[in-house]
Amino acid sequence: MAKIKVHELRKLNKGDLLKQLDELKTELQQHRVAKVTGGGASKLAKIKVVRKSIARVLTVINQSIKQNLRSTYKKGALLPLDLRVKKTRAIRRRLTKEQASALTLKASKKAKYFPMRKFAVKA
Repeated sequence: MAKIKVHELRKLNKGDLLKQLDELKTELQQHRVAKVTGGGASKLAKIKVVRKSIARVLTVINQSIKQNLRSTYKKGALLPLDLRVKKTRAIRRRLTKEQASALTLKASKKAKYFPMRKFAVKA
């Protein structure tokens, strides 16, 4: 079987993708048997191509599942952990803008009663 193009896989529905995956797995099994029994070099070279094709099919399946989940959870308030934005650990734990700009009672009174002084600069 020739190398599979991902843009072609994205056009297929889930049933066709699973069928293709089964075909690729059986083909890989046949190539592995040929490897053990001393098959030709062409069969041995095809093992890598078939493995990569299986990976492509699985990737397309998983991406489509994740895309469907994102659309279902779009209107909800909470998201599952694997659908949330990854960013970095430090950014995820950082204070929000509201929390960072919040002032204590004492600090807010001080800002209110002692504002920054304005000086007139002689030109």
